[in-house]
This record gives sequence, C-alpha cells and structure tokens, in this order.
Amino acid sequence: MSIHDEENDVAGRADEFLQVFKKGAEFTQDLLKENERLRFRVVKLEETLKEKGHDVAAETPDTLELKKKIEALEQEKETILGQIRQVEEENQNFANRYVEIEEENNMLANLYIASYQLHSTLDFKEVLQIILEIAINLIGAEEFGVLLLDEKTNRLEPVASEGVETSELPSIDIGQGIIGEAVKSGENYFIDSMEGYERDFTKPLVCIPLKIKEHVIGVIVIYKLLTQKNEFTNVDYELFTLLAGHAATAVFSSRMYSDSERKLSTIQGFIDLLTK
Repeated sequence: MSIHDEENDVAGRADEFLQVFKKGAEFTQDLLKENERLRFRVVKLEETLKEKGHDVAAETPDTLELKKKIEALEQEKETILGQIRQVEEENQNFANRYVEIEEENNMLANLYIASYQLHSTLDFKEVLQIILEIAINLIGAEEFGVLLLDEKTNRLEPVASEGVETSELPSIDIGQGIIGEAVKSGENYFIDSMEGYERDFTKPLVCIPLKIKEHVIGVIVIYKLLTQKNEFTNVDYELFTLLAGHAATAVFSSRMYSDSERKLSTIQGFIDLLTK
C-alpha cells in the first residue's frame, strides 16, 4: 500500500471512529437525562409516601422497579463511557499516525527536490556542493565530510566538508575503524548514544556509505548535528538510505563525465598536434 493510500485509509478510519464517538456521546446524554428523570420520580414517590404516612424504608414495588432501572442505566452509562474513552485513545493514535505520515510526505518531497538537483548537473564540484546542502537541510548535520574511494590506492580520501576543514579529515583504508568497516559492509552506522559525544574524526556519529547496488564509492561522515536536532527518527534512517543511493549515482556519473571530458580534451590535444 502506498503512503497516499495509507493516508486515505487512516483518514477514513479516523472519520469513522469520530462518528462512533459522536453517537456514543449523544446516547450517553440521553442516558443521563433518563437517569435524572427516574431519580426525580423516585424522590416524588418517596415524598408522596411520606405525605400519606407510609414508611419510606419499606420500599414499594414501584420504587424497587425504578431503582433497578436506575442501576441498569448507571451500568450502561459506565459501559458507554468506557467505549468513548477507548475511541478517544484510538482517535489520538490515528491523529499521531497522521502527523507522522505528513512528516514523511514532507521529507519525501524534500528528498525528491534534492535528488532532482543532484541529477540536474554533471559537474563534479556542483554535485559535492549539493550533497553538502542536502546534509545540512534534510539531515540537520552541522559538522560533516564526504570521503570518496580512490580506486588506485583503495583508500577513502576526503573531498568536501562543512563545519570542519577538509584537510582535517582522515584518509581511511577499507575495513579500518568505524568508517572503513561501514564502507566494507555497505551498512549505515549510527552511534548508540549522542550524549557526551566529543568529536573524533575516526569515530563519527553517523557513517552513510555511498553505494550503487553493492558497490560502495564513498561515505558521508557526520560529527555534529544542528542544535535543534538531538536524536534520529525512523524517517531519518530511511532518508539516509535513499540519500546514499541518489548521492552515489550523482557522484559516479559526474566523475565519469569529468574523466571522459579530460580524456577527450587530451585526445583532441594530440589530434591538434598531429594536424599542425
């Protein structure tokens, strides 16, 4: 089921429960009115008995019947109130889920815009800059860097950063430490707890491998989040995975294009030399 269908289903069920709640509330009001009417009748009967000199303690069949009806109505009222409370809780759960879906929709819309920007250029430097902007705006990262795999040395080399100097970022072997292990496995890494964390370039808060299918070409390492973001949500985990795929494809394509442009330029230079 798509998010749109799930959203419609949630809205429909929430509306259904709201109608049940309204009917229950109306029925409870009717019960309360009937309860009040019967109690009034009991009081009137007791007053009538007193006026006629009867012992009120000696209950008549009428008063006994009225009291039984009142007790039954009281029990029915409590049952209805319990059902209303249950419906209110379910409505609250639906409302919370609706908010979550709205947040997911907003995040996916932002990701769509970001991915469009990533794939709108083949300029390598522009792609790196867009990745930095996405990490700031969508993930809420403040200090982070991008490391790409050098196929010749099989090492991860820093190529871009935000909040820290690129030159400060380490050069990492595949399988070395937290970053190298994340790239080797291709799995996202998240620190267990951000409380008390102090920046360590070899031990980031988050590692997001950039991979195309099973081939990892680099990694985004995050060392500090913006002040207003103190934890990761389920949407973040999904976003990291989606972002990794789009960023990896954009980086790979732009590098291939840059390499082909350089080779073409070199070939054209040789041709020019030969023809002169």
